[in-house]
Amino acid sequence: MDIKFMKTSVKKQRVDKILGNLGYGTRSELKRAAKQGRIKVNDEVVKDSGLQIDPYQEKLEFDGEQVNYREYIYLLMNKPQGVISATEDRHDSTVVDLLDIEYQVFEPFPVGRLDKDTEGLLLITNDGRLAHELLSPRKHVPKTYEADVLGEVTEDDIVQFSKGVTLEDGYVTLPAELQILNHTPSPEGTMSQIRLTISEGKFHQVKRMFESVGKKVTFLKRVSMGALQLDPTLSTGKYRELTAEELVQIGRGTEQ
Repeated sequence: MDIKFMKTSVKKQRVDKILGNLGYGTRSELKRAAKQGRIKVNDEVVKDSGLQIDPYQEKLEFDGEQVNYREYIYLLMNKPQGVISATEDRHDSTVVDLLDIEYQVFEPFPVGRLDKDTEGLLLITNDGRLAHELLSPRKHVPKTYEADVLGEVTEDDIVQFSKGVTLEDGYVTLPAELQILNHTPSPEGTMSQIRLTISEGKFHQVKRMFESVGKKVTFLKRVSMGALQLDPTLSTGKYRELTAEELVQIGRGTEQ
């Protein structure tokens, strides 16, 4: 199967804008670099950093290395506990702080949020349109979590969740698919390992759903969001770019 990345609508841009957006330097630094002969377009030295080129069709080099232009980035992270799902925070580290500078220059943001004490799949991108598509309440994108729950989760809970449960503020959730994976004893009582798929994203929803049936979530990890699955080879705090196949799954790649 031949997978190609989807070309965006970007047309010709200034060389210094292209390089600046990719973190190669400020406009003045790039102007100086051009005069020093450090920038090439189609294998020819370019002394004018304001030259307009098509970054997808023309070969651009900086200091002898070819520049891989792209307008958007798509990162799959296994978010660790203790980190905020945000672009910046005065008191805590954010998921963006975990990224290398080569990705930070794109000014990415997390798609949706995971609570500070929740880990697992988090998509980070600078594609606002995709974020809207995945987060729109009308889309009902399914999200699957695995959790440790203090208390014995029962078949009655499965039935209740399948109909929707009433949260403490009176909101009735959409139907959710609850699976019981295991029951284990603990000093505090029975601990249940479960998998839960929901199609909405209310604040602390999974925790509140179990509180509504008299149980408490003690550990929570998101393992899928729509077609995206958490990569089992990614340790917590690590990330990678989406594969070509995953880009196709989220509508950002082309299959040929």
